[in-house]
Parts: sequence; C-alpha cells; structure tokens
Amino acid sequence: MTGPAEAFYEPLGGGRFAATPATAGPWAPDLQHAGPVAGLIGRTFERHDPRPGTRIARVTLELLGPVPVAELEVTARVVRPGKRITLLEAEMTHEGRPVVRATAWRILAAPEQVPAVAHTPVPPPRPASASAFDDWRGVHLDGYLAAMEWRVVEGAFGRPGPGATWARARVPLVAGEDDTPLVRALVLSDSASGVGSQLDLAKWLIINTDLTVALHRDPVGEWVHMAASLSASPQGSAVCEATLADGDGELGRVLQTLLVDER
Repeated sequence: MTGPAEAFYEPLGGGRFAATPATAGPWAPDLQHAGPVAGLIGRTFERHDPRPGTRIARVTLELLGPVPVAELEVTARVVRPGKRITLLEAEMTHEGRPVVRATAWRILAAPEQVPAVAHTPVPPPRPASASAFDDWRGVHLDGYLAAMEWRVVEGAFGRPGPGATWARARVPLVAGEDDTPLVRALVLSDSASGVGSQLDLAKWLIINTDLTVALHRDPVGEWVHMAASLSASPQGSAVCEATLADGDGELGRVLQTLLVDER
C-alpha cells in the first residue's frame, strides 16, 4: 500500500475539481469511492447560500452511475427556501453527464435547552494501532482505503459479519482546506456496506444505489466511529444501516439501498 495523495480533490475554480488517486474505491483504481463524493457534495451544500444559526441535518445522494477518478463539476440550488427549513439540491457531472444527484435539508439549530437524547451506548475506546487489510484479497488498496486511517473494533474488512471501526481521513477533502465536521462524517459514511456487510464480498456483488446520512449533531474531533450491519433477502435486495458516533456518543445514522447479484 502506497502513501495517499495530498488531498482527495484539487480545486480548479468555478465548482470544478480534479479527483486525485486517493478517491479511488476498492474495486477499481479509476472509479471513486462514494465517501469523498459525499464529502464534496456536503461541502457544496454548506457553502451554498449559508444562513447563520442553521445546519445541514440530512444529505441524500442518488448514485446515477460509477464516478470516475477525473475532473468533476458540482452545482447547487435552493429548491425550497425558508428561515427555519431549506431544501437544497446538488448535481455532480463529468464531462456534462450527471453522475450524482443529491438533496439536503438545512434546518434551524435546536435551542440549547433541548435535552440530549440518544439510544446507543458510547462506543468502545479507539484501538492503539491502525488496522490492515491483509485478509481482503483482490481489492485496490492504494486509493480511499489508504487515504483513511482505520481502527477496527469489531469484525474485519472482507469478512462477512457486522462490524465497527473508528476512522479518520489522512488527507483533507480539498487541497488547502480544513474539513468541516459534516465533511468528516460524510467522507466515512459510504463505508457502511464494507464495514458491516454480512454477505461474502468475494462471492456477491453489492452495489449501493443511494446514500442517506442524517445527523442530529455534528461530530467532535477528527475521529468518527461507525457500527454497521446489512440485511438481505432472496429475490429482494439489501439494506445497510450504520450508527455514527464520536467520543461523546451517538450523533447520527447512515442508510444504503443495495443491489445484490452473483459475481
């Protein structure tokens, strides 16, 4: 495994970005992992017509097809304006062809006196040493997997079963910028089906058609904890669910709808 690039994306101006090799997913060096894609769209939502006292609470991506490791353009618009609730829409294109469409709800931040309510325990401590991918054969290790630092606490990549891991990006989303808390959560979010797959990934092709991330608060610190599991049915499809947390406890959920087919 080689060292990661300096960032996931290089800014080109005018909403255009050049994807670096760090964005490549585990299945091919020329196709992006959707984690950086989600982070870039989240960054666009945060910067589009920002309103003080509001936050991005939910982001949903519709993945229209593979996203190449290449030059991309991201645009956003307001669909439903409002002082307390705003619906945003974004589109990512490659050479004029849409590859991702997304929506986000920007909502007014809750008052400070609202009681904190969570339903999962504080995650276990982060292991002292980084996790390796020795048992995950036939995957591309020198892209996204190398650009993230992993501290697995349950299960293992490439093995069937629920899983849990701490993770953080080794590089910023966009060169020359500091990642926001929303971006840190989104960059990890699409790893749910890899962390928590209960199907043998060497036998079954699993492709998510979408990604939804709903956060009731923003993560604190650079490390994010993900606990994920997958459900599947014969003659049906699959759903992967994950809980996101930090050292203070639960902060949100991830949901993916997945196609399952024989390799």
